[in-house]
Amino acid sequence: MSNEQEKINRWFKQHPWNYQTFFNRPHATRRHFLELLGTGVTASFLARHPAKAAELATAGATPKGTAQNVIFILMAGAPSHTDTFDFKMVNGVTPTAFNPDTINGMYFPAGLMPKLATLTGDFAVARNVRAHAVVHSVSQTWVQIGRNPLAALGNIAPNIGSIVAAEKFAQRKPSDIFPTFLALNSNGAVNQGYLSGKYAPFKVTPSTAGIANTTNTTGQTRFENRFQLLNSLDGSLRADAPNGAQMSDYNEFYIDAKQLMYNPEVNRYFGYTAQRSADFGVTATGNAMLVASQVLKANLGTRFIQITSNDGWDMHTNIYAANNLPAKMKIIDDGLSALIFDLKANGLFDQTLIVMYGEFGRTVGPITAQLGRDHWPQQFCFFAGGGVKGGTLVGQTDAQGRDTVDYGWSQKRYVYPEDIEATIYSALGIDWTTVRHDDPLGRGFEYVPKTGPFAYMPVHELWG
Repeated sequence: MSNEQEKINRWFKQHPWNYQTFFNRPHATRRHFLELLGTGVTASFLARHPAKAAELATAGATPKGTAQNVIFILMAGAPSHTDTFDFKMVNGVTPTAFNPDTINGMYFPAGLMPKLATLTGDFAVARNVRAHAVVHSVSQTWVQIGRNPLAALGNIAPNIGSIVAAEKFAQRKPSDIFPTFLALNSNGAVNQGYLSGKYAPFKVTPSTAGIANTTNTTGQTRFENRFQLLNSLDGSLRADAPNGAQMSDYNEFYIDAKQLMYNPEVNRYFGYTAQRSADFGVTATGNAMLVASQVLKANLGTRFIQITSNDGWDMHTNIYAANNLPAKMKIIDDGLSALIFDLKANGLFDQTLIVMYGEFGRTVGPITAQLGRDHWPQQFCFFAGGGVKGGTLVGQTDAQGRDTVDYGWSQKRYVYPEDIEATIYSALGIDWTTVRHDDPLGRGFEYVPKTGPFAYMPVHELWG
């Protein structure tokens, strides 16, 4: 371990995160308003009133700017790094069916992920990633906001996708009817924090029929008449938001939801056939990857997509049972390989950065008495597309995968969630040193937090 990393570890030991568990703040979603619109119960004033632009300051960093879109996949529950993307064969423990092989310089469990084994030249893996905490609720939030959720601004911090939505909002065209930030199978995802409701994630559970409640049983004409009538009655309450930001948010939700009503493009791209689902493995996670691919192909405004793999990665018991790790990794193998192929076929792979990891890793070496693996801070992060150089490995762990022995990047330390956040921003051409001066506490909201013993930085080594 380097002297720099030892100093960092001492700082974290002196400043532990001893606070209560973070909970997402309540919010209203555009899906909820679609449900209201679908019943013809309510409406809003449709005139757009852009919010006052935030005062921004930057240190003038130079982002990569190689990607236009991001697909962020959260493997909720924390996958075992040493059984997957930082593979370590443990004799007498690891199933021989995992059939590891060195492919394009990457030691990989080809038997566990046969489809991705053929694509090692298309993705990169950071094996030097370290979680700050090994508590699910805290760390799942941490990786979505790129900062300590228990610190001063953690309670109002937006999802990374909401920052992307705010940065890219000015680039939206009149034809962009899809939300900038889409969250699939992510009902528990972090929301927009203190930012405007127009940057909130649009949370959808994929379905063959597309998005529910985008039509009204009384017909479009009747719906439009009701909508206009109600706007004439209460539109003035929202036009200039005399009652505050909450009413402005309602207006934004209604504007976005109204654009999705009676629009054939919506279910064309959010719906899918049984055959297309089969291509992605006929699973909830696979269907989300399918919809993500279709929505980006539509090119109707979506730039950041979060997918939550709720497939059961918290494997404290029977990790190698047929219905556990082997079955869960098949879901990823089928869906992620199909996603890569689909993006390539549509000419979107080089424009779309895929980022996939969990909230932390799992214990290494022999399995526990419960035949599982417990929580561990060492982990991996998967990257593909968006200009990332395929086949790249950043960092190296010891023979067991217990700790990083070669950091493999310019900062000579672990990669933390804040660094991955900075990497996402850099790929999208966003200056990760930006500070917004519109937060309610008046402290200045840093896109990537600067507090601590060192500066967080993008892992530009991923680009080769």
